[in-house]
Amino acid sequence: MSLDLSATLRDLVATPSVNPMGRAVSGPDYFEYRLTDYLEQLFVRFNIKSWRQSVAPKRDNIIARIEGSPSLEQGGALLLLEVHQDTVPVDGMTIPPFDPQVRDGRLYGRGACDNKGGMAAMLAAMVRLKEEVPTPRPTVVLACTVNEEHGFTGASALTTLWSNPASPIIPRRPDVAIVAEPTNLNVVVAHKGMVRWRCHTLGRAAHSSQPEQGENAIFRMAQVLTALERYQQNVVGRLAQHPLCGRPTLSVGTISGGLSVNTVPDRCMIEIDRRLVPGEQPQQARQHVIDYLAAETSLGEKIQHDPPFMQGTGLNDAHNHTVAEKLATAIRSTTGRTPKLQGVSFGTDAFCYDAAGVPSVVFGPGSIDQAHTADEWVPLAEVDQAAEVLYRVIAQWSISPEPSSIVGNLTDK
Repeated sequence: MSLDLSATLRDLVATPSVNPMGRAVSGPDYFEYRLTDYLEQLFVRFNIKSWRQSVAPKRDNIIARIEGSPSLEQGGALLLLEVHQDTVPVDGMTIPPFDPQVRDGRLYGRGACDNKGGMAAMLAAMVRLKEEVPTPRPTVVLACTVNEEHGFTGASALTTLWSNPASPIIPRRPDVAIVAEPTNLNVVVAHKGMVRWRCHTLGRAAHSSQPEQGENAIFRMAQVLTALERYQQNVVGRLAQHPLCGRPTLSVGTISGGLSVNTVPDRCMIEIDRRLVPGEQPQQARQHVIDYLAAETSLGEKIQHDPPFMQGTGLNDAHNHTVAEKLATAIRSTTGRTPKLQGVSFGTDAFCYDAAGVPSVVFGPGSIDQAHTADEWVPLAEVDQAAEVLYRVIAQWSISPEPSSIVGNLTDK
């Protein structure tokens, strides 16, 4: 019994798994539990052993495993496939988010590209591995994790399993990890990290007819924003550079403050996003911004910084070339083209596994240009090809990769 890839992808998109992204919202569309239940039933249907790992209420990682030959006890390899279950919210979408439609070879719906196309491909590869049983083969663990979009807590929790010798799920550190994200069937070996936090300016409220009686927190935030603009234009790009990921950046994404137009505001808040190149550390990067603002403004205690609400290092390309070569060989034999070896500006769960000592790469169908969009879609042909690539990687794991298949793209961005 093989897995119907297109039907499975439609089921995945039709099952909401929206990440609240820190908002106080509720309802059946939010959190991943409905999708986790679907995946658990799918693994039962195909007789694939699985476990659930509780991360937070209504948020479980689900982990499936197929034994290798030779087994882990006999010295066999352990390969981790990982894909996140959550999607971004559906606000502003111009298509029905959970009613997947196929047009012109594309499947539309929230999460189709990020990241349920990649999930469908990994599920198909696992089912085929279970049915065809190639020998030799590595032990393969498929982890469908939670909360990638707003915290990486699912991936972080997953890494605790192999640090526990009694864990029956992942009894030791995986040899490599392949993380699903939309890469146009190219191989991402490096990506940026980030640190995000909230910055506040404080004032004193007063009636707007007597503004001199108050202290305007929004005016104070204008000083901060002007300084941050200078920092982005003149400072941050000179702090570091990576041959695949370029230079670090800084952005301010939200601003809020004030109670009413006729009240002098006593608080204003912005959210800062500092992107890190591989090798930079989140806390050091954040402190550099804080120190710069202290020097460039005269606000003193009138400016305050919250602890980071999200942070992660970049994915380093220092140790993942072997798995990248194996993946590139499978891509080339499947598609007939030589894939690019890339660095990208967006973040993924892969940094968690890289930080835990697991050589990791990122691969999947679709383009990041379609992720999070108002009419999100993924090309079905790429989903099919991704499933074939993943199966070939597993089935041919013991075969040495073709030499230098992607070395020529080391500096591509």
